[in-house]
Amino acid sequence: MSETAAPGYVDDKHAVLRRLSRIEGQVRGLRRMVGEEAYCIDVLTQIAAVEKALDGVALKLLADHTNHCVRDAVERGGSEADEKVGELLAAVERFARTR
Repeated sequence: MSETAAPGYVDDKHAVLRRLSRIEGQVRGLRRMVGEEAYCIDVLTQIAAVEKALDGVALKLLADHTNHCVRDAVERGGSEADEKVGELLAAVERFARTR
């Protein structure tokens, strides 16, 4: 991590970790479904649920980053503000490209 300050999600870290643990369980369930040769549509439905859950975590982290890191940098101004805004836009572009 290139930041020395705490990440924006630090106040919600336990909630984020719980959500990721739940997603991890969903992925294990997918492995089990494939191992048991579950119906294709059922597996695809579960994959869509995992993707939606990951999207939710990503959007939460993006919002926290915007409200914490980017907002603080913009308030201070200067080149760091430009850097953080550019970083945010690149992250949004990467996220949007995967959709």
